[in-house]
Amino acid sequence: MLSGVKTADIIAIVVTHDSAAALPPCLAALARQGVAAIVVDNASRDDSASIAERAGARVIRNARNEGYGRAMNIGMRAAASVPALAGSAGLCLLLNPDLVLDPGSVAALEQAALRYPRSGLLAPRLIEPDGRLFYQARSLLAPYLRNQAGAPCSPEGDCCAPFLSGACLVGDCGFLLSIGGFDETIFLFYEDDDLCRRVIEAGRPLLHVHGAVARHARGASSAKAPGRIFRSRWHMAWSEGYVARKYRLPEDSWRTLAVNAVKFCAATLTFNRDRMERYAGSAAGAYSWLRGRSALAREGLA
Repeated sequence: MLSGVKTADIIAIVVTHDSAAALPPCLAALARQGVAAIVVDNASRDDSASIAERAGARVIRNARNEGYGRAMNIGMRAAASVPALAGSAGLCLLLNPDLVLDPGSVAALEQAALRYPRSGLLAPRLIEPDGRLFYQARSLLAPYLRNQAGAPCSPEGDCCAPFLSGACLVGDCGFLLSIGGFDETIFLFYEDDDLCRRVIEAGRPLLHVHGAVARHARGASSAKAPGRIFRSRWHMAWSEGYVARKYRLPEDSWRTLAVNAVKFCAATLTFNRDRMERYAGSAAGAYSWLRGRSALAREGLA
């Protein structure tokens, strides 16, 4: 049983990995709005799990870093088994630890779920650190979208969306698990786009809820660590190849490999370590995908 459950129809699930700096404001905002949390900790080397426990969250400690989607599925299965959800809408609030929901935003998301009962996923208005609204104007997984150039698109109210950011999502746990949850072949990147596409293919719309506001400290979910840029870029390039093939879309992995190999060589001339790491990671991820190596094998999860 979760401690501190105050609303019977929604439970937050937060996936952490070295998130001690970002987590306290996230959990405090949930507590102020009466939302209990399940924190799935991906083998953090810092105090993320202890911080979550002190905040009253139920903590699931993974022995190793399972990746975002796999950890989120673990959290959703745990939430689905909570007796308080029996007979309710069974809503799960899936969010990153570097996201803080404004007061009243959880209630706004719940009310929207009641107003639009056929919605498959809902998301709040995401505000970036510089104050800009984040709204996904395009996606690799939607070649049919007209806005392929990514022109600014700012909704002025509730609306259906082509895709939603995985930084904060609300959905029915049972429904999401029934379509497979997050694709567990993906360790990192594109798991949210993939889930959104499968929700749409299941006949459920994606809804942007303008009255709910979330502040997103982009990139602050995990503490900086040596090799983080390389690893992140490796998974982004690998996941691009994977989802393109999954949905029979044009694959650019050879181009990604060639372009980033050239950029890496150019970066070595200026000894720019950040760029070298970024381009090397992208090239290595694309090469690994082309060679048939899995992302899970790279992380010791295969």
